[in-house]
Amino acid sequence: MSTARGLETQVVEVTGELVATRRVGAYQHLTFVAPGIAELARPGHFVALAVGGPTSANLLRRCFSIHQVTPSGTYGGTVDVVVSAVGVGTEWISALRPHDTTSIIGPLGRPFPLPTVQESPPACVLVGGGYGSAPLFWLAERLRERGCHVEMVLGAATESKLFGVVDARRSADGVTVCTDDGSAGHRGWVSDVLPEVITRTDAHVVYACGPMGMLESVTRIATAHGAVAQVAVEEAMACGVGVCMTCVLPVRGNDGVTRMVRSCVEGPVFRGDRIRWDAFEGGLCTVPEDTVGAAGMKVH
Repeated sequence: MSTARGLETQVVEVTGELVATRRVGAYQHLTFVAPGIAELARPGHFVALAVGGPTSANLLRRCFSIHQVTPSGTYGGTVDVVVSAVGVGTEWISALRPHDTTSIIGPLGRPFPLPTVQESPPACVLVGGGYGSAPLFWLAERLRERGCHVEMVLGAATESKLFGVVDARRSADGVTVCTDDGSAGHRGWVSDVLPEVITRTDAHVVYACGPMGMLESVTRIATAHGAVAQVAVEEAMACGVGVCMTCVLPVRGNDGVTRMVRSCVEGPVFRGDRIRWDAFEGGLCTVPEDTVGAAGMKVH
């Protein structure tokens, strides 16, 4: 399948006004007026939101995948994000009320590569874990516009932590739901059902967003079935613009050499088979000995 990476995108900062907020299961769905960002964004891009107001001690922004955009409308361009309130910063964002404002920078990162227009568009499978599924609905719409058959696999620990099952049925040609506890759909993990979905659809590419362990499994399964995995990683990002170096991970380049790259700039979307999954253990990422610049690297 021929794909093209997203071109470098202009990044803007706006004062975003919240115009809508609603609870969706375990998450908060927020819509901000963000003209400029909405027009420039592509599926897979993310935004960085300031936290706590102008006098806050929370200096670091919080980064969220863009769920949907509306380039024009009643409020001008709007950007939707989905937030899981797990700390002080995300709790503050989740508690915002309509007409509250915060600084928003975006669109950031590199988006999902889309298939080139061709006579026989490839089938695609989109896999989301928890609220990691947020950017996949917009992606599904873009793929179907290109004539691709699109199926979605949504997984979570329990039903309340699924996101977008109803929207998925509108956005995709087929939907498979999995929960660890069996409270909705199939009991088990997305990796349990993914082989059958890829085989049945003869998918050429698998897009995924969610926990790193899930992305590793998706990559392994896609590769074993002759499909390309394009994964949006969930490495913690402190700045979102490539300055702080907290989101680096080991990735093989076209030359086969492993380098530590910034997931907020060179990613968050990578080919899954380029990521050094062997460097991840217990939720932590180490530096492989053969990485450029690593202490144990042999120089020839």
